[in-house]
Amino acid sequence: MAISDDVLVIGGGIAGATAALAAAEEGADVRLVTHKQSTLRNASGLIDVLGYTHEGEGPIVDPFERLEELPESHPYRRVGTEAVREALSFFDEIAGDAYAGGHTDANALVPTHGGTAKPTARYPVSTADGLASDPRDTLLVGFETLTDFDAPLAASHLEAAGPPFSARGVTLQFPGIVRDDAKLTRYAHLLDHEEPVRTNAGELSAREALAAIVEPHLEGESRVGFPALLGDEFADEVRADLADSLGADVFEVPMGPPSLPGMRLEDLLYEALENAGVRVTSGVPVVGYETDESGTIDHVLVDRHGQEIPHEASQYVLATGGLVGKGVRSERERVFEPIFDCYVPHADDRYDWFVDDVFGEQPYAQFGVVSDRELRPLDVDEEPEFANLRAAGAVLGGYDYAAEKSGAGVSLATGYVAGGQAGTEASE
Repeated sequence: MAISDDVLVIGGGIAGATAALAAAEEGADVRLVTHKQSTLRNASGLIDVLGYTHEGEGPIVDPFERLEELPESHPYRRVGTEAVREALSFFDEIAGDAYAGGHTDANALVPTHGGTAKPTARYPVSTADGLASDPRDTLLVGFETLTDFDAPLAASHLEAAGPPFSARGVTLQFPGIVRDDAKLTRYAHLLDHEEPVRTNAGELSAREALAAIVEPHLEGESRVGFPALLGDEFADEVRADLADSLGADVFEVPMGPPSLPGMRLEDLLYEALENAGVRVTSGVPVVGYETDESGTIDHVLVDRHGQEIPHEASQYVLATGGLVGKGVRSERERVFEPIFDCYVPHADDRYDWFVDDVFGEQPYAQFGVVSDRELRPLDVDEEPEFANLRAAGAVLGGYDYAAEKSGAGVSLATGYVAGGQAGTEASE
């Protein structure tokens, strides 16, 4: 007997979670199936809409003014500007007070661990006091055991960009951490639970100890930036306590993978899925499918401990990611989507998949399925592959999310549209 739902979403990242939530809002019974941990754990936690044009111009002040300039094949053009706005509003309702930026159409400039300022539409409240448009002088604090964040170098890069403030960086020893292979979650746990640590001044709680080593390095700065590790369960409380102790506002600088803000975003989305009644089946890959007489998808096959279990639905959403997430695969002779074998346009000669200039516009960066305006994947003849399949997120082609700084925005917008349409059709 097949496990049956109205809508089956395949993929557990931003696109998949958004699609499942949008379908559930339409009254559909929804299941989300995901194979591995989502790439959210490696993401910055920032919600970018469009930071740069596809031609590299930017940073863009108002992303919505530039969406209509994108190529017709771009996923934003597929769904339309209004859908992008609606998807962001949908996210704002889910995120509540955990994210900022919903008050304006303008991008915020969020400093990153490399010392650049990233244009983004929504950002965790933990980063809000660090915006590069804020004129307050800034102290960045790095740690000897966390080599991914060189605070003095990041500060010098920020200064070179000409912000309306001065920035300095210091590197200190994090109290209670002596190993350079400690996970970010270990730093966060120390601060969350106020674990006691030994210092030159005796035994102090982790937050007190951290404030004590930072305070002597303040030279009048009114805000202090730390790598994004200031707690997990009680992150707001950790920042507030540090700010009180230092007499300065405290913010987090988004880091590379693994990313605590990305994990927090994952937790936020999956809590919303649970509250919406979406059933989540994780740790199982979709390994095949079967169609009915009309050519629509009848069910997919999920590998559970070596046994293929059929899962059927009236509507399906494919949100398995791009080349990085392995939702799009490449072999020597072809590029393809591995579950439904949807068509992925690419040059016949694999040497045309890339250009020699490492900073050039790489064709492989735009590999993905082609869709119609309802986000149904199209075959080589531009006909829908399946009437009851839609695609969302990085599995879609026609855009370079890394160059445009548009990844999370595309995932939100296409997930919202694909899930909403699937939910509507399944509920009719």
